[in-house]
Amino acid sequence: MPLSPSQRVLLMKEIAARLGTEDWPLIDVTLKQFSLPWSDEWRGSKDAYVLHMVDEAPDQSLIDLAQHVGFQFEEIPAPRVDPPFWRKGMLRLFVSHLATQRNFAAELQEALLAYGISCFIAHNDIEPTQAWQTQIETALATCDALVALLHQNFHASNWTDQEIGFAMGRGVPAFAVRFGQDPYGFIGRFQAFNGNGKTAAALARELFEAYRKNKQSQRRMSEVLVGLFEQSGSFAEAKARMGYLEDLEMWEPSFSARIRSAAKSNSQVSGSWGVPDRVTALVKKWAKTGV
Repeated sequence: MPLSPSQRVLLMKEIAARLGTEDWPLIDVTLKQFSLPWSDEWRGSKDAYVLHMVDEAPDQSLIDLAQHVGFQFEEIPAPRVDPPFWRKGMLRLFVSHLATQRNFAAELQEALLAYGISCFIAHNDIEPTQAWQTQIETALATCDALVALLHQNFHASNWTDQEIGFAMGRGVPAFAVRFGQDPYGFIGRFQAFNGNGKTAAALARELFEAYRKNKQSQRRMSEVLVGLFEQSGSFAEAKARMGYLEDLEMWEPSFSARIRSAAKSNSQVSGSWGVPDRVTALVKKWAKTGV
């Protein structure tokens, strides 16, 4: 059965991430064994190199190589319709909180939108209907990350521990924010933030920085920020989002082409004082690293 474009992209990303952890010689030997192109010039990041070499691989070669590096073809999810509560093109964050704190959670949700993070707000201390429970399960199954707002009596909820356990089972990055209750049990392993006395805006900035740097989420967060930059709707947005791009710790070759294109096609980017020059400088910076 032919692979869909989405399935090809998923397989290529998995192959690049897994094979990219090996030494250069073994990477090339592996590519040769699967009759895929290779190069004796090793430069740049290994995962970017692998991604480039498998870009035009036949479907069956992608499947075979993916299985070789430990990713089974059966693991590819069937195409699905994205739940309507997630904003398109944003990092998906499940916010586990008590319903008594829903106002703060809503403020946090609004503040995170500026950073390309779409939140699902769950009310954890009520008995949900079947439809509501299904919606929560869908959000947990499709989120990119989870944050738990640890107010007093958080542990007494019937649902919060289940939500956190679900997210941990999926392996998505999870953080905790202390609001009068310290992390407990397996939550104690999370990266934790002190939320006492902080505004939603201040906490949103901290969470954004954490997800930008976290090894599990930084690739997705980088893709989101490039997309935000492309969609800048004002000179101020373009300038602020350019700053986010300059702080990224990972880069992909496609990002350079996309931000150069935005600097030409989006008048809010091209007309934002200094931004086009910063785009050029950023592309040159990553080119020097081989990306």
